[in-house]
Amino acid sequence: MTIANRTDINDVHPCYQIENASYALTSSPSLLCVSLYMFLALLSVVTICGNLFVIMTILYFKQLRNPTNYLIVSLAVADLLVGLIVFPLSMAFSLSSCIYHEDLFCKIRSSFDISLSTCSILNLCCISIDRYYAVCQPLTYKAKMNHCVVVIMILINWGVSALIAIGVMIAGLQSEDCKERCLIDVLMENTIGPILSFYLPVVIMLCIYLKILIVALRHARSIHSKTKPGLTVSKIERKATKTLASVLGIFLICWTPFFLCVTFLPLSNDLVPVPVIEILNWLTLSNSMLNPFIYAFFYSWFRCGFKMIISGKIFLGDYANSALF
Repeated sequence: MTIANRTDINDVHPCYQIENASYALTSSPSLLCVSLYMFLALLSVVTICGNLFVIMTILYFKQLRNPTNYLIVSLAVADLLVGLIVFPLSMAFSLSSCIYHEDLFCKIRSSFDISLSTCSILNLCCISIDRYYAVCQPLTYKAKMNHCVVVIMILINWGVSALIAIGVMIAGLQSEDCKERCLIDVLMENTIGPILSFYLPVVIMLCIYLKILIVALRHARSIHSKTKPGLTVSKIERKATKTLASVLGIFLICWTPFFLCVTFLPLSNDLVPVPVIEILNWLTLSNSMLNPFIYAFFYSWFRCGFKMIISGKIFLGDYANSALF
């Protein structure tokens, strides 16, 4: 993602130096720079490995090949590509450096960043829709969320993400002909893009998870009201609340600060410090690292499959038909 505001050029990134009024990688990196890149490289490796294990687990075990998990695979593929492409490009062409030196590689970096990040968000939105039908309309769930519907949802996710990235890219190219920032550039980067990529999916997810929580608690009270409503219902309520709060809370923590910055700071004349820009940008990317833990590691079936894969057990025999739950 990109931020429209220009920061103070004297506020230099620890791994860059100013050359001809633009950022350039320093030839003698400091200890802080080396430590920063080692940390970011570790994040990239964790992101790649975590999402790769998710994909391998679901595709290998036949019991896990269902429409719901195909959405998780789509999410994992988007997050895997973030780790493989966006992380390295963001390390080589940082957001702050691209603000001042918008060359071809910066545009490529921005295009992949926007497309894959948007796809990741839309996949999370589709997973929430799937969970809604599973919890709130269980009798019609299999009919409404079949393989065909899920494939269409996945294709729409990737198609919309690509269109948004192309739109922002075209707006950026057109802005090069303007003496000042073009209106279409501002609208795409600071209004239309954030609405389609973040605010609309967030509103949808908030409404869906709120409905799921209400229905889940209602079912819990109905089931246990005839037995031991006290402590048992309390445990179920806490578990449902904790699960939904973790899923949506971590997502909002990672993404909300960046999009608020993108949307509202251009309306003021305040300058955004480089460290703030970089931290917010990497915070959004870190959600791709956390998604495997939230949407896969949380489930016992994944932990079981993960152990079989990491131990190499699947290479010693055919365990594709193993019962994981």
